Amino acid sequence: MAIEECVALGLDGMHGIVADSKAYCKRTLGLGLEQRVGLITLVPRTCAVRQELETWGQQHGPLPLLLEKPGRTRQEAPRHWHGHSVVRPVEVEYADGRLAVADLRFLVVHSSQLAEQAASAYTAAQAQEAARVAEPVERVEARWFACAADAEAAMAEYAGRGQGRRGRTPRLWRYQTLHYRVEAVRSPAKRTRRGRPSKSEAPQGEVRYRLLVHPKPLVPSAETHGWTVLATTVPPEVCTDTALLQAYQEQHITVEPGFRWIKTPAAISPVWLEKPERMAALAMLTVVGLLVYAVIHRQVRLSLREHDRQVPGNKGLTATPTAAVVFALFTPVMLVQCAIDNRISLQVHGLQDYHRMVCEAVGIDQIWYQGGVPGQNSLPRTTPP
Repeated sequence: MAIEECVALGLDGMHGIVADSKAYCKRTLGLGLEQRVGLITLVPRTCAVRQELETWGQQHGPLPLLLEKPGRTRQEAPRHWHGHSVVRPVEVEYADGRLAVADLRFLVVHSSQLAEQAASAYTAAQAQEAARVAEPVERVEARWFACAADAEAAMAEYAGRGQGRRGRTPRLWRYQTLHYRVEAVRSPAKRTRRGRPSKSEAPQGEVRYRLLVHPKPLVPSAETHGWTVLATTVPPEVCTDTALLQAYQEQHITVEPGFRWIKTPAAISPVWLEKPERMAALAMLTVVGLLVYAVIHRQVRLSLREHDRQVPGNKGLTATPTAAVVFALFTPVMLVQCAIDNRISLQVHGLQDYHRMVCEAVGIDQIWYQGGVPGQNSLPRTTPP
């Protein structure tokens, strides 16, 4: 619906729309093809075409270098993006409800930064699962069987599966492989008669069986992590692979920081809206608020860079503060109202030079921080007896 409304507006100079994985569906792809709208969207991990293309990228060796950026710190290595575009047939849906198979362009990208993040997350998840494996392993090894056949049947039943939670079916461990082995243990049998056995009596015993479990962590190859697949309706002659990747990454510079800021629980509380008009009004206010947030973010940084200045940030002085940092700077600024000789005097407390720099950058009249607007001082209001 949002894409259709953007097309209906007829925005001049619009080259295309960049969206996240929620925009990848049959209808949006069909809309982009029939309206000739350049759509760039991330393919979800659950799609079979992404899994197939990630396997294709791993099997085709090193891909061409698309983009290179320096590390965010001096100790961090440069970040690289390798990728190549391929064409695959996928099912799309047109406006009349007709389903058809169309050849769509997919960009397969391997990111060194994503590979490091995925490897770190994999290691942490593997450590958490190893702690969960300890309990079922202890429970399995504490179980005894009368014969080897029963132990082997139990081993086939476990088959590396954990305990199903809340009635769910047990599933295989994701980061561990459990190797089972049947062990025979001979223990002395209990005598039926009391007293000390005679020297001629042969010792009696029984053999019991149990399972020994040896967990082994799964170590994936280095090429497994860091893959991303983008789907687009833009032909290669209009947009190269590098330009396609840059267009998708630009949303993380302009759009995503704003949405990341409003996703915190303290920013927007859950609101129950029944009418579509109220939903649209809340969405409009949110968009306007994000625009104002982005304007403050942009203007303050441009002004600081132009005048070679810095303001206090989260970790010392910075020339690239976010709008959230700018808002936090004005927290200690307060307007104090004093009544002296039946006259009201307004005094500003906590104002610093960098506050005036921010006001100058965003075009706020500094008279608001100079003891109030002239003419505001007046006699205090009196209440009737």
